[in-house]
Amino acid sequence: MTTGQSVYLGTDGGATTSKIGGVWSDGTIVSTRLLQRPTHSSQGPQAVVRGWVENATEYLTENGLAWEVVKGVGLSIPGPFQRYGVFDRTANMPESFIGFDVYTSFGSALAERAGRNVPLVVGNDGNLGGVAEAQRLRGSGGGTVLMLAPGSGLGCAYIDRHGLPLDGDTLAGMEGGHMPSPLHLLQTRPYPCGCGRTWGCVEVYTSLSGLPYLLADKLAEYPDHELARSPLGARERAFALRGLAQKGDDLALALFDFQARALGLHVANLAMALDPHFVVIGGGLMDPEATTETFRDRYLRVVRETAFPHLWPAQRERLSIVPAALGDLSQAIGAALVALYQSRS
Repeated sequence: MTTGQSVYLGTDGGATTSKIGGVWSDGTIVSTRLLQRPTHSSQGPQAVVRGWVENATEYLTENGLAWEVVKGVGLSIPGPFQRYGVFDRTANMPESFIGFDVYTSFGSALAERAGRNVPLVVGNDGNLGGVAEAQRLRGSGGGTVLMLAPGSGLGCAYIDRHGLPLDGDTLAGMEGGHMPSPLHLLQTRPYPCGCGRTWGCVEVYTSLSGLPYLLADKLAEYPDHELARSPLGARERAFALRGLAQKGDDLALALFDFQARALGLHVANLAMALDPHFVVIGGGLMDPEATTETFRDRYLRVVRETAFPHLWPAQRERLSIVPAALGDLSQAIGAALVALYQSRS
């Protein structure tokens, strides 16, 4: 434990799992050990908020800390928002979250647990993940950063030279997962997205949300595959694919190759608009504790090989596509960092 420093906590409230991270007052990370728990979003917003507070308490205990040293909390949640801290319709969350004022509810729960007011900042999960990865990648240097993090959905962020995310005027900036995919290049059909759009959102072709569709179509080519005979539901079978891919399963690798191509095309599209110096690929697929080096190298190679032919010549020389360093921790750490930055303003 680092003594004499305050702690800033970050909660990454994903649709499927929630993660907790923390930073000291100098911006260094408290622990790189991932504390991840089910979000239980099906039980409703208040149950989720209670879980976040319990998870934060568990994190503090694991690291020999107490609520007394917590000077701020950041919350990373999927957008879009009706207004600051209020959910709008979110692709991968139940309808009970629409209009829920998570800022007020979580802030009250934190104050009750800590016995005092704890400053809270709320931000888009993809944006906050980008803040953490940009700080880790650039250090004291410059260069703009685009981050794409496939998980339950597709987190997207653009971080400027000052380390701040592009939020947009309605807090919907960089909701890049819901831009349309170039389906003619992917040679696929438009799957419906949880956001309600049916034009073929990029998120559906690059993240867990669309794997059940992709798997169902692919199994027609692999009628004898173990998943074709599995009694598991569609989502559970999709969850099994990452593990199978680490073992070299042909069907699983083919699906992740497809997702990498879809992501590579999206990198090229966003590079036209944002012209970043760095592209960071994050999410669980880049987590060294969840995937093999061979798998990660293959995925990134397909992303690069797909993106680069569509870039301008100068971009091909300058643009660097790299794996995230923080894995599934990025959004929680980014939330903690923004809480720290807010305390300095």
